[in-house]
Amino acid sequence: MELLKQRILEVGVVASDQVLKLDAILNHQVDPVLIMEMGKEFARLFRETKPDKVLTVESSGIPIAYTTALQLGVPMVFARRKKTLTMDQDTYSERVPSFTKGIVTDIMVSSHLLGKGERILLIDDFIANGDAARGLIRIVEKAEAELVGVGIVVEKSFQNGGKSIRERGIRVESLARIASLANGKIIFD
Repeated sequence: MELLKQRILEVGVVASDQVLKLDAILNHQVDPVLIMEMGKEFARLFRETKPDKVLTVESSGIPIAYTTALQLGVPMVFARRKKTLTMDQDTYSERVPSFTKGIVTDIMVSSHLLGKGERILLIDDFIANGDAARGLIRIVEKAEAELVGVGIVVEKSFQNGGKSIRERGIRVESLARIASLANGKIIFD
């Protein structure tokens, strides 16, 4: 997606050869016009899979998943990282490492929000090692729902996350694929 790539080059901050900060458009501040265009693109890419719901993990995936769900006319569900007082006791949960936070967290979805046989589309902001995506995939499997695909805004293709999910036979579509962040330069595939 050329618009996304342009914005990444304009505002992206290469923090290291492994980390790209997109706080100005995606992870702290949200560019609504760009987010809406990304949602339209994911809807175009996955419309034929006929998803019943869009699933993401809080918090940075929510705006993109929301606009995708809006374009598809389906509900959006997000996995929580902390259990709240109002959250159901019956949840699907997984422990997943966070690449950028450097910690292991629990992600959970109330079991009544994912139904057996429902067609689920995963949408997330970044994929590095793929731990969050694999955690969400395991939650979909626990719910006995059907995963129809994974949409990623930015795939760091020099890391194994996207590749490891594709090797499982799962369709992964990334709007921007970054081949390298070496020497402070953003190089796209």
